Parts: sequence; structure tokens; C-alpha cells
Amino acid sequence: MAADKQENQDVVAVILKDHRTMEDLFRRMRSVEADRAAARAKFSALLIAHGEAEEAEVYGALKRFKDVDNEEVEHGAEEHAEGNEALLALLEVSEVGSDEWDERLEALAKAVSHHLDEEERTILNDARENVPDERRAELGAAFLRERERQLAADCGSIENVRAIVRG
Repeated sequence: MAADKQENQDVVAVILKDHRTMEDLFRRMRSVEADRAAARAKFSALLIAHGEAEEAEVYGALKRFKDVDNEEVEHGAEEHAEGNEALLALLEVSEVGSDEWDERLEALAKAVSHHLDEEERTILNDARENVPDERRAELGAAFLRERERQLAADCGSIENVRAIVRG
């Protein structure tokens, strides 16, 4: 049982779970049958909480491992900024399902999907190979704490996303 709890806390597994949730929310934001505004709100909160938690708790720690590529970690943070800008553009669309919505959603999907793919192939694989299980569990717990703190603070609100994008 204890091993299960530790596995659930593994920073790689926790990050991957969020990635799959983001992909599901993209599908919902594209579907005329879904509550797209609700999916956008959930996506916004998750993207911001996830990125802020990675930068606060995970990226810096991973850079200290010699076989984790520091340039990839720094590039990941740059891609968070690009994703946040694309998110803000979508949040500023008032008419869900409009042509503007579709264009901005696809720009967001492209930016975020590129980042998820790259992060999974580089940073997360490096972490699997070079970071001990116990340390990955500690990082997972720290990531989840920060992610929950962000979510509780309404991190996905348009005002907060604007503040993050504008620095």
C-alpha cells in the first residue's frame, strides 16, 4: 500500500497525469456538445497551477542532477510563458465557439502540445533515468502542494493570467 502512495506522488507520474487531463480538456473545448466555457476555466486553472508548480518546485531541483539537460529545463520555462500568452488570448475571447475562439484555441493547443511532447521526451525521461525514486516522490509531493496552493488562489482567473503574462 505504501508503495502505491509513493508511486502516486512520483513527480513524473503526477506531471503526466496533468498532461493527459490537459489533452482531454482540449477535446472538450473543441466539442460543440461540451460546456466549452467550463472546460476553458478548468484548463486555465490547471495550466497555470501546473506550470507555476513545475517552475517553483521541480525545474530548479532537476537542474541539480548532472544528467538532466539544463537547457531543456530552461526551454520548458520559456514554453510555459508562450503557453500562458496563448491562454490569455483565448481567455479574452468573449464568444465561445466563434471563429476567433477556434483560432486562439488551436494556437493554444499547438503551443501546449508542443511543450508537453518535448517535456515528456527530454526533461521527464531524464528525471526517470537520473533522479532516484525517493527524490522523485519528494518532488511530486512538493509539486502537488504548490499546484493545490495555486488552484486555491484562483490562479486561472483572467486577472491572474494577465499578471503572469505581463510580469
